[in-house]
Amino acid sequence: MKILCLGGAGAVCQHAVRDLVQFSDFSEIAVADRDLPAAQALVSELGDPRLDALSIDAGDQEALVRSVRGFDVVLNGLPWKFDLVVTRACVEAGVSGLDVSSEESQWDYDGAAREKGILFVPGVGATPGITNVMARWAVDQLDEVDSIHISFAAFRCAAPAPGLLTTLLWEFDPTTESRVYYQDGRFHRAGPFEGSRKVRFHDPIGEQEVVYIPHPETRTMPRSLGARAVSVRGCFPPHVMRLARAMLEAGLYGQQPVRICGVQTTPLEAMHELLLQLPESKEAPLWAYGLVVEVRGRQAGRERSIVLWNDHPHPDQWGGPAAYYKNIAIPLSIGAQAIARGEVRSRGVVPPETAFAPVPFMDRLAARGIQIKPRA
Repeated sequence: MKILCLGGAGAVCQHAVRDLVQFSDFSEIAVADRDLPAAQALVSELGDPRLDALSIDAGDQEALVRSVRGFDVVLNGLPWKFDLVVTRACVEAGVSGLDVSSEESQWDYDGAAREKGILFVPGVGATPGITNVMARWAVDQLDEVDSIHISFAAFRCAAPAPGLLTTLLWEFDPTTESRVYYQDGRFHRAGPFEGSRKVRFHDPIGEQEVVYIPHPETRTMPRSLGARAVSVRGCFPPHVMRLARAMLEAGLYGQQPVRICGVQTTPLEAMHELLLQLPESKEAPLWAYGLVVEVRGRQAGRERSIVLWNDHPHPDQWGGPAAYYKNIAIPLSIGAQAIARGEVRSRGVVPPETAFAPVPFMDRLAARGIQIKPRA
């Protein structure tokens, strides 16, 4: 079996490649990136004969389809603006795949993927990804499910990479329409920084204030898990949250044209470029990822609440910034291996909570150091 890792030399996906080298049975692992020297450097560092470095431009749809056809599984670690492009390429090529992020239009390819007999799973990272598996496990313990409330603490710097900065800005952009929660049979729109509550994460993250975030679990779980209420709340480190709130108050998410030093741009574009260049935007006092999933329902006629949370090695023992990236990349690798082994019977475009059996998935997370625990 051969796997194509798109964006394989990137900040997140390189850790998926490292996991594939250590744990997978793939006969070929292609590290594909626009930055060919970076892909070559990673291949050289890891020194596994199954690795190969490729240069692929995901913006060239025809070339991408040709490249995908030579593989059995596609692992997409590219920024989310390429989600739909990669999904379309996998469907056209008839090759199963999965994606670290998710874009709502990907679900439009469900019928075409079924016709081709392939599987594509969007959102197989930390959240979405691990949180979906946590929710599925909890729901499986119940006879009926009432609510699923997901919280995350993504402790990293503001601008570790262009795609991750774009994600941060999108999550607090007041024009983002997918920031919703599900209740009373319908979706409710929420503004940035609404829905505030305090949640306790594993140490050293501790208790944090979380707010509504536009993640796809809210869209998929009412149907896939039958929940009557679903929400996703999250936060970043306090200094990043202060930045996001200050931008909102100053109108810096605006997309109306402005001229800055004679150059036409928008406030949002200008902030994106500025933050990418400032060294302070690359700094964080703590790199970690906290997840909490709370599920309420009934079992044997009695109300029951199940709370799961994650834990992982301290950043000092887990590579500093890698302690954040691994929580996103490792589930992506685990999912790719499950697809290759034929463990996923679903076809079409399906969410992680439908695709992956929770117990083996969580066992494999634990083998890498990511523990999922019930909270007493």
